[in-house]
Amino acid sequence: MASVNEDSTLPCYDIKSAELSLVSLVLKTTDIQMLAVALAQQLGESPGFFDHDPVVIDVTSLGLADGVAFDLTDLTSVLRGNGLVPVAVKGAHPELLLMARGLGLVDGSDARVRRSVTLVEPQEQVAVSQPRKPQPEPQQMALIVDKPLRSGQQVYAKGRDLIVLAMVNAGAEVIADGHIHVYGALRGKAIAGARGNTQAQIFAQVMEPELISIAGVYRTSENALPKDVLGQVAQVSLQSGPDGDKLLITALKS
Repeated sequence: MASVNEDSTLPCYDIKSAELSLVSLVLKTTDIQMLAVALAQQLGESPGFFDHDPVVIDVTSLGLADGVAFDLTDLTSVLRGNGLVPVAVKGAHPELLLMARGLGLVDGSDARVRRSVTLVEPQEQVAVSQPRKPQPEPQQMALIVDKPLRSGQQVYAKGRDLIVLAMVNAGAEVIADGHIHVYGALRGKAIAGARGNTQAQIFAQVMEPELISIAGVYRTSENALPKDVLGQVAQVSLQSGPDGDKLLITALKS
């Protein structure tokens, strides 16, 4: 028989602030059928594009007013059927917001949406192998980006490494569940081990980042890098110690 602690002064949980990466679906039509067809077409070209990603439904551009019909129930069904998990609605009038709450959605009016960027399509990595040696599974191959990333652009390599063959400018963001390799200047944000991989590392030909992070441990440009690594060829790894985890930044000597 399980015992119950009767001391109500002992906390049985903690409430802490947390951050969650969200996808924002900015709607440009009230035609749910048209949206369903468009999503099905995109998923046909990129299977697994959405993997139970939480999504904010942004209806701001539709200019909906009270009394205007909008089938939010059908929309949430379409999104769930395509691997998205609706969690909030943004820009909804009071009547639509009431409907959203009835569907378990929260008011996402305060959600900050990144400006639209050009999608960077993954390029296939050529694997050199011996005859009869099995090729790696596609999801294990690195995502390769061969163009400079401008301010406001973001690239995420889900479940794999990310290789950038050009500059990552200030204001750009590169994210990977594995390692990040930048064969150019890293002046934006680099987030490796995004889903908790503590073995992930960040490599750059010119290390001048706004932010570097591995498995949630981060360092910003406000805490300047040592002179022996700033602007140099360097790598970032996660080091565990008695005082917790910290980022270890070292120069790579040629």
